[in-house]
Amino acid sequence: MTETLQWLALARGTLDRVAERRKDDAWVESAWADPRTRVLVIEKGRALVRLESGPALPLLAPADAPDGDRYLLGVDEDGVAYFAVAGPLPVIEGAEKAGIRQVGALLDDLDSGLLTHAVALEHWHATNRFCPRCGGPSELAAAGHVRVCPADGSEQFPRVDPAVIMLVQDDDERVLLARGPQWPQDRRSILAGFVEPGESLEQAVAREVREEVGLAVRDVRYLGSQPWPLPQSLMIGFFARADGDLELRPDPEEILDAAWYTRDELRTAIEAGQIVAPGPLSIAAQLIMRWYGGELPNMPPF
Repeated sequence: MTETLQWLALARGTLDRVAERRKDDAWVESAWADPRTRVLVIEKGRALVRLESGPALPLLAPADAPDGDRYLLGVDEDGVAYFAVAGPLPVIEGAEKAGIRQVGALLDDLDSGLLTHAVALEHWHATNRFCPRCGGPSELAAAGHVRVCPADGSEQFPRVDPAVIMLVQDDDERVLLARGPQWPQDRRSILAGFVEPGESLEQAVAREVREEVGLAVRDVRYLGSQPWPLPQSLMIGFFARADGDLELRPDPEEILDAAWYTRDELRTAIEAGQIVAPGPLSIAAQLIMRWYGGELPNMPPF
């Protein structure tokens, strides 16, 4: 279990993000004017998706895109540029509105990457329209990847909040699953939490496990990461082993209940409907499947 995760639903983008081109206004305008360029329209975290014959994003020519903020998403291996526009979704026959939770794991690599990138940028711009120094309105720059204050010239870059998510197992290969306060009765998952200032990822894993269930851990190992723009996180996955006392002491503000499961116990609980398996969109499901040794029973499609 030393190799990194091979498939994460929201970490499959295939484009060259061409960061070196973002401040080249002439190149960006030329790319926008190219009839080969494709545009994804995004509105409040949702896009249009064609569901028949496999989910796919209907992409527009620039001339057909609505007015709105433009974000350069990247260029493919054939030199075709891709943009997102934050604006009203058009009416396209056979397409309906959907968000990342519904289709992120079902789209192909290109479309999943486009939607993830676009949703993250749209949310950041919508919630960071004012300069944190002077309070004045800021302006979009660098093809959607910077905001600049015209009053003081300060630049603000998209924020990402790192969060650790960890599968804790004991020396008998049991997995720890828990339920959060707002979750349905049958939902269980692994532990997670945000990284605090001045803290390493490994320290965050140890702290969160101790705070949430009262366990110490050892052998903290990185397994993979994926963006989670709901709204602006990066989920960083780890395995860890419980160390010492295995008694679980859930923090009632964070965890309603927690328990250890063998592979047979988890399979039986899922098949009996006592536990709903996480969907493949989440890194939690990928970590649990790595421990379990394959796909979980009755796994939802997303």
